[in-house]
Amino acid sequence: MEQLRALDAIIQGSLELRTALLTPAIPNSRKRAVMAKLLEESGGGSQLIRNFAYVLIDHRRIPIIGEIREAFELQLDERLGFVRAEVTSAAPLEHRVGAELESELSRLTGKRMRLRFDVDPALLGGVMARIGSTVYDGSVRGELRQLAKKLAGQPG
Repeated sequence: MEQLRALDAIIQGSLELRTALLTPAIPNSRKRAVMAKLLEESGGGSQLIRNFAYVLIDHRRIPIIGEIREAFELQLDERLGFVRAEVTSAAPLEHRVGAELESELSRLTGKRMRLRFDVDPALLGGVMARIGSTVYDGSVRGELRQLAKKLAGQPG
């Protein structure tokens, strides 16, 4: 996974490289040589990752390397028994708070969690966690929305 992330970072990190890899006028053998040199300079990467990069070059799939990496991460998490959760808070969470949240979500779902954190100042305070189609809303904005529904006589 680390090597695939490194490959993605190399490609995404340079507009000139992406342009060169996408240019039909440059032969694939030249593109492969450049990729081999970049992988070597960045720590090598296994032969498997090099071959994978060559397949992406040969089949003109370099533009979707990020999507491929993401799909691979999802599959790996699924096989390892992890469930992903998107956690949004009004301000960045301290490490301790993030760990407590992970523990609580694991307890609620009965599964191991892999959290991704995001910040949205519009929440005002608290956190929201999305696991698949389920949303746990502990945000001030969510509480205010629930209060407004109650005051309007609507069921929660």
